[in-house]
Amino acid sequence: MGKGWFLRWVLVIVMMGWCVEGLGVNWGTQATHQLNADTVVQMLKDNGIKKVKLFDAYESSMDALAGSGIEVMVGIPNNLLAEMNDYDRALQWVKKNVTRYNFRGGVNIKYVAVGNEPFLRSYNGSFLNITLPALQNIQNALNEAGLGDSIKVTVPLNADVYESPQNNAVPSAGTFRPDITGLMTQILQFLAKNGAPFTVNIYPFLSLYGNDDFPFDYAFFDGVTNPIIDNGISYTNVFDANFDTLVSALKAVGFGDMPILVGEVGWPTDGDKNANMANALRFYNGLLPRLAANKGTPLRPGFMDVYLFGLIDEDAKSIAPGNFERHWGIFRYDGKPKFEMYLFGKGQDKLLVGAQNVDYLNKQWCMLNPDAKDLSKLADNINYACTFADCTSLGYGSSCNNLDANANASYAFNMYYQTQDQDYMACNFDGLAKVTTTDISTPTCNFIIQINPSKSSYLRPPLVAFLFLTLPLILFL
Repeated sequence: MGKGWFLRWVLVIVMMGWCVEGLGVNWGTQATHQLNADTVVQMLKDNGIKKVKLFDAYESSMDALAGSGIEVMVGIPNNLLAEMNDYDRALQWVKKNVTRYNFRGGVNIKYVAVGNEPFLRSYNGSFLNITLPALQNIQNALNEAGLGDSIKVTVPLNADVYESPQNNAVPSAGTFRPDITGLMTQILQFLAKNGAPFTVNIYPFLSLYGNDDFPFDYAFFDGVTNPIIDNGISYTNVFDANFDTLVSALKAVGFGDMPILVGEVGWPTDGDKNANMANALRFYNGLLPRLAANKGTPLRPGFMDVYLFGLIDEDAKSIAPGNFERHWGIFRYDGKPKFEMYLFGKGQDKLLVGAQNVDYLNKQWCMLNPDAKDLSKLADNINYACTFADCTSLGYGSSCNNLDANANASYAFNMYYQTQDQDYMACNFDGLAKVTTTDISTPTCNFIIQINPSKSSYLRPPLVAFLFLTLPLILFL
């Protein structure tokens, strides 16, 4: 076949666009009102997503995934790690959450994630001594159940488990944190022995968050003026540099060929001056074509196993790290796409497909009563509303930060009202609020109507838990 045949095939490939293989998503469930699990699984199917990472093993999620063929990484939360140090309990967990679904037409479980970022510095060592025993017990329990060859354990870790020395901050100088190098080596030995991968969460957004000196464009993939040069390699973005720092750290302890999964990577769309739709789309429009091209990184060229974070916004997540924590989804709380984005192939695939047949509460909102005379308790009532509902969009640089004082109050009141399932008494606030059937949203700030909880297959978290999840929230009046 001659040159003409080759050129025709090149043209066909270009016309088809790029195609991402092996792309997964994180499905988090820390929300006051959750989409029905069957609805979420249908969303995954409609969008061609064939891999999902869970942070738990909720029966509703697992039941919905049964028969879907979607590859699953099921999670064990950090608060269960101590229990998993007891082998009998590890056996029980595997029986209940893995073996139970291991049948034809069951759940296609490939990994068990033991903990989630358990070595974060902010945990002050709480999980250092219990993560490896839990990891060992779960893998051994899988082996005992006859599943160890097909289902592997892993520990999703934050990128803060490795670093480059300050005086030589280049990827090739990467090492594991001195305080956990020994522990990490033991974990790697166990993973390697069992043919399991290393899982890391990488967040270029966090390089910008709270650091105005960080070169802004370096967080994205479309080029920087001054790349980092490391042994002749040019690093033009922080993702590549971060990933290759891990590769170097693995090599330094003798595991340079360890398979790596990127357990979480994404960009939030609200809750910070850099968390917005435009930046998120810029990030994804750089990341996804690179994944499709199997470009990899300078030290690990080729295919990358990646899970986007996340699928759906979660309004009950802790905001201790920042208000942006509740806005990582590529879909809104109700399953509507946030932006036009091709997950798997521009020109050959469709845009994001939203959740179908979502049932909402009534079309009514709670607003500041314009006839209210005594406003002396307004601040206290707003504070109360935002303690038990999500007001993170009011923060500095966020989508609703441009509201005036009255609209600020209405936003807070409505979020509480919706969180309380539009209970009539939830729109009182000492006579400062009233119900309206007129949408009070603005062009930049959406006053939501919540999902009807009676149509959800989930148990909703107790609302009182919001008190502990929202304590760091700063009100903006």
